[in-house]
Amino acid sequence: MGTLSFIGDPAGFLLDTSTFLRASRVPEKLGKLASAVIEDPEAKLFLSSISAYEITNKHRLGKLDDYEFVVENYTEIARRLGVIELPVSTAHSYLAGSMDWAHRDPFDRILLAQAALENLAIITDDAQIKAHNWVETVW
Repeated sequence: MGTLSFIGDPAGFLLDTSTFLRASRVPEKLGKLASAVIEDPEAKLFLSSISAYEITNKHRLGKLDDYEFVVENYTEIARRLGVIELPVSTAHSYLAGSMDWAHRDPFDRILLAQAALENLAIITDDAQIKAHNWVETVW
């Protein structure tokens, strides 16, 4: 990867859902390193299939009213960002459900499990994910 280097030498980078939303609508609100990784043409970026569910579900519940464009253009935005879809596997689900972590958000639990099992750093500013020591985080 260009001039960027990381401690654990991850196999790639998993965008958390919030990062994907920011990258799609307000990229200036991304952290400096997060922006650099997302813009690096050599970076291997992943987006969990759980993010599609989280975005559409929250939009349906009225929690993401400002993101209708993202809901309607999810696939195109993902393609433009150059992300690779990361499906949720049984192993991801099993680890997410069984990990000893007080954080109850099922979406974050899946993302952390995916990152851990696939050797991915998570691009996030979520304090609870950043506090967990299983995976490297980037912001």
